[in-house]
Amino acid sequence: MEPGDPLMTNLEQLFKGLSDQTRLRILNLLIHGELCVCDIQYVLESAQPNVSRHLMYLKNCGLVLDRRDGARMYYRLAHHREGAHKQLYGFLRAAFRNSDALAEDSRKLKKAIETGSCTISEFKPYSGLVKPRASNRV
Repeated sequence: MEPGDPLMTNLEQLFKGLSDQTRLRILNLLIHGELCVCDIQYVLESAQPNVSRHLMYLKNCGLVLDRRDGARMYYRLAHHREGAHKQLYGFLRAAFRNSDALAEDSRKLKKAIETGSCTISEFKPYSGLVKPRASNRV
């Protein structure tokens, strides 16, 4: 193995991103689709600066992408249909199924969205891992 191997560097960054329970909880939520920071904050019962710090860490290691819409920031899984990311998210989805705490986070997210903690988000189980359907618009 050569020093500076890009694949090894990428894998190292991905696994660093997974090395924290809060970040694993966030990824569990993002498996259900793009979310506003306020939804993530609500489920984690954590201060906005703390949630944003973890989201920035996940973004910097290549696990999530963000976008701004007015004053709100939205996050989604990065590259979820490609190579190592696809395999990693598939593994995480299966592993997350065995955690009562993560299942409770998912239930809390669903309830938060249904009751309007964020007026824009929708709960779509596992949609963060699904390829969007082609539009039938003319």
